[in-house]
Amino acid sequence: MLILPACGESRSQEDGAEPPPQVGVVELKSGPLELTQDVPGRTRATQVADIRPQVGGIVHKRLFVEGQAVRAGQPLYELDAATYRASYNSAQAALRKAEATANAARATARRSRELVKIHAISAQDNENAALAEDQANAEVGVARAALESARVNLAYASIVSPIAGRIGKSDVTEGSLVTANQDAPLALVQKLDPIYVDVNQPSANWLALKQAIDSGRLRSSGAGASVSIQLENGARYPHPGRLQFSDVTVDPGTGNFLLRAVVPNPDLTLLPGMYVRAAIQEGTLADALLAPQQAIALDADGKASAWVVGRDNKVERRAVRVSRTVGDRWLVEEGLKSGERVIVEGVQKVEPDMKVQAVLVQQAPARKPDAPAGAGR
Repeated sequence: MLILPACGESRSQEDGAEPPPQVGVVELKSGPLELTQDVPGRTRATQVADIRPQVGGIVHKRLFVEGQAVRAGQPLYELDAATYRASYNSAQAALRKAEATANAARATARRSRELVKIHAISAQDNENAALAEDQANAEVGVARAALESARVNLAYASIVSPIAGRIGKSDVTEGSLVTANQDAPLALVQKLDPIYVDVNQPSANWLALKQAIDSGRLRSSGAGASVSIQLENGARYPHPGRLQFSDVTVDPGTGNFLLRAVVPNPDLTLLPGMYVRAAIQEGTLADALLAPQQAIALDADGKASAWVVGRDNKVERRAVRVSRTVGDRWLVEEGLKSGERVIVEGVQKVEPDMKVQAVLVQQAPARKPDAPAGAGR
């Protein structure tokens, strides 16, 4: 009686099969997805004005505080205008003289026209009087042009800002000699609100995006797409911007082309030349399939694969194609379908065509990164 049960138990272990290994799986589900592209960029002022003198002279006064806001038309420098004022006064006197000469010539010509009718003067004298009138009128025009030129030069002695913005450091002080249209600017005025963010996108990304749009898989955000900014210290910039335009030329040296976004900058947090990262909305995929990163394996050649559990609980290794990461998941382009189960736990225990015990793993919601650095790439 003691021997028989032991023999029966030993026989059952020899004849019975090992239980199938247990693996954790996730059931894939497709749905709409907003795609973004995370790219580095540089900030650039929306308007830049180099302040240069248009006439030469000695700087008499500087009329602004460096680093402060200035208005369009606000005087910035005042040059010594004594020479230009004297030229203006001389031009005014020359105009008055020319006008007096023209009035005399006009009166002479009028009398000549009356006298020639009664043959009191010759026709030649009448013609000479008419020509003298025309010449005097022309001299008036020349004098008026000279006066206008003198007025413009006198006005240029007061150097004003052509745009509204922030003015930087001044490269000249009172008493400095400046010349007309000199190479070195006196100062720089930049409009910083809003500000541009220029980023470079690889042309290969553009081609893939265009193909997705043309095929109808992706609904493009187009011009005006939302752009979020991450500062170089990792902080998220609070004001979203808008995509303004895409360049039409690819740089042959880098294979990139320019994208420009306009970003509000009311607090002047962004300064020209700063490095930032921009997450640009590319569009919406109507039927996107996301797979957990732990379900996708990449070999040394970059080829992706996944272990799939079929309806009969048999394991199949499937070649897949993924395009980018979206948060903590892969965007699957080919090889997997909605409703299929992929192994995320216990992959090391399985082999092709092996029967397994699949246990659904509770999948956390797709992680939405707080900064553009974690956005889809």
